[in-house]
Amino acid sequence: MTICVFASSSSRVNSEFGLAAAKLGSLLAQSGMDVVYGGGGIGLMGKLADAVIENGLTDMIITPDMGERKKTLFSMSDAVVALPGGVGTLEELTEAITLKQLSLFDGPVIILNTLGFYRSFFDFLENMIDAHFLRREHKGIWEIVNTPEEVISVLNRKDRGNEEWRKIAKI
Repeated sequence: MTICVFASSSSRVNSEFGLAAAKLGSLLAQSGMDVVYGGGGIGLMGKLADAVIENGLTDMIITPDMGERKKTLFSMSDAVVALPGGVGTLEELTEAITLKQLSLFDGPVIILNTLGFYRSFFDFLENMIDAHFLRREHKGIWEIVNTPEEVISVLNRKDRGNEEWRKIAKI
């Protein structure tokens, strides 16, 4: 199984975020899962990458630009995991949600909510639902977890369901 991880490149964040990223990288590699990510060597991406590399995963793919990078990452991936991050991570996460909503990506979209980082994002999604810009059923597109271990549990679940999200996308 190949897991795409989106995460911050900032090195100025709370160290708990870095510890969670490193733990996730180790757990993914030790579980025999391949990891693809945005390629940054700093911040949470760097922590994740270092942990994955320490556990033997080392291939590199170069793409010409950000758009091609995301297209490549999504095409290679069976699941997406979003760690805390800035607007780049948010854009990648919302693209994953959109692709799944349109049934163009069918793997799990897992949000690692370390230290409650995504709380206001979840409130915003609830606001979209309350205002009828998003269906309540679409909350099933993403899964919220609080620890790297929970990410692995979700990835190992066999009962993922094969919802055709596009069929309920019409508001």
